[in-house]
Amino acid sequence: RAVVAAADPDPRVNGRGFQRLREAGVAVTFGVGGAEARELNAGHVSRIARERPRTLLKLAVSRDGKAGLSGRRPVAITSEASRAYVHMLRAQSDAILVGVGTALADDPDLTCRLPGMAGWSPTRIVLDSDLRLPLSSKLVTSADVTPTVAIAAHDAAYDAERALAARGVLVWRVDRVDGRVGLRPALTLLALQGVTRLMVEGGPTLAAALLRADLVDEAALGQSPTDLGPNAIDALDGLPLAAITASPAFEISGRRVIGPDLWRRYVRRR
Repeated sequence: RAVVAAADPDPRVNGRGFQRLREAGVAVTFGVGGAEARELNAGHVSRIARERPRTLLKLAVSRDGKAGLSGRRPVAITSEASRAYVHMLRAQSDAILVGVGTALADDPDLTCRLPGMAGWSPTRIVLDSDLRLPLSSKLVTSADVTPTVAIAAHDAAYDAERALAARGVLVWRVDRVDGRVGLRPALTLLALQGVTRLMVEGGPTLAAALLRADLVDEAALGQSPTDLGPNAIDALDGLPLAAITASPAFEISGRRVIGPDLWRRYVRRR
């Protein structure tokens, strides 16, 4: 007797295993633990059904809904305990995505820095239409340790690609959409390369663009108890935070307090 939680949506195999078992005289019980199985395999299901990874948008915002200081200056918003939680989210992802603007402004590592978990760091993906990623950036200088990919437009300079490639950075190319790397083509390319769960830690521009393109499946929203003031940068460029918190496209799936911060998790409605 076989007890199976969920079917594989891949059309190459979907249902065939059940049929072969039954033809061999094996009783099949289907659906036990189905909800849990669908959650565990959500990335694979998205890759097959939507031709893109399951996409988690992480946002750290102040109490007044801001994500940075005026002039797009970065600032630590949430607590050290919350940052440890974010590192765990990274470890649960195949890849982590930022725009080149964030790479230039913050020079991030985008690794999992929890003790003993460096090996769980996701592949770093940078949307970089014109290949502006500096050769001196942490993402480039550590590419031999943690994989780094720059997704560029087809017309980006090949000299820049060769310089990045010489330092271990993979360069993939997709079509431009409205002057920039197309988001949907980029995510489709990631799926084709085997990425099933994608975490997005880009800035307000990338976050808003993904929401507008309906490419966000989950959102992890960490809110600190402090304000940054009216001149600070909104968490979503040109969109209210309600585009997540009050959107009919999402429902809240959980709340947790981490240090002084409140984290809320939203998921796409089925």
